[in-house]
Amino acid sequence: MLLNKANSKNLYKGDKTMFDKKQLDILNQELDSSRIKTRDKGNISLSYIEGHDVIETANKVFGFGNWSYSISKLEHVSQEQNQNQNHVICYKAIVQVLVHSENHTLDVSREDVGFGTGVAKTQADAHEGAAKEAVTDALKRAMRSFGNQFGNSLYDKTKNHQANNESIPSKPQQTNYRQSSPTVTNVTTNHNRNFQQNFDPYEYESLFKIGLDVVEQNGFLIVTGDDIFAKKDSIKACGFRWDGKTKSWYKAIEQEVA
Repeated sequence: MLLNKANSKNLYKGDKTMFDKKQLDILNQELDSSRIKTRDKGNISLSYIEGHDVIETANKVFGFGNWSYSISKLEHVSQEQNQNQNHVICYKAIVQVLVHSENHTLDVSREDVGFGTGVAKTQADAHEGAAKEAVTDALKRAMRSFGNQFGNSLYDKTKNHQANNESIPSKPQQTNYRQSSPTVTNVTTNHNRNFQQNFDPYEYESLFKIGLDVVEQNGFLIVTGDDIFAKKDSIKACGFRWDGKTKSWYKAIEQEVA
């Protein structure tokens, strides 16, 4: 699902470098904890930095006239109504970021995908909220490839989940990655927010916003929650498949390359 495309017109060219020493010093610094925000979604605590923070940091590091972004694609993915008769609309956006060197002789581009969900009484408000959120999400994902100052360290599982390791329960079996479909047995939500995960919860934030949850079981991700079938478009947009035998939406956990 994640699209991380790095088109670079050479970070180094002769004696010239893309970034000067001051910029590199800032980019290599650890992320200030005061910039990190958290919110709870289902059984997961999400850490993130806000969209305006990313833009302010880019202005500070690269300069106001030395970077820009453009929307390569904005796509309406799904539309549903929840139990409160609110419109629930999901958008997907692809955003490209272009950063120039100080003298504009070199540049580097990054491109990534983001998702947004709008929930509102009117379709217009739901469309607006979903589209804006998708663009912001894609922008933040594209910018994080420039390092910790743009939140890349928040995706480091070894940093995010080291605390309280002694109290972490043993994980369910996660070695059966090649099954054609999952075996679902008594899926329950784990409310211990410090347990280790083998997937990126940010990818499924659009599902959390419509009252669904994503849990690990036997090497698969399983969608849980109420009115699941009515929300099938949003679920399919996140890459899940329906298994008729177990009556569940599932997706194999991608194995990481060591």
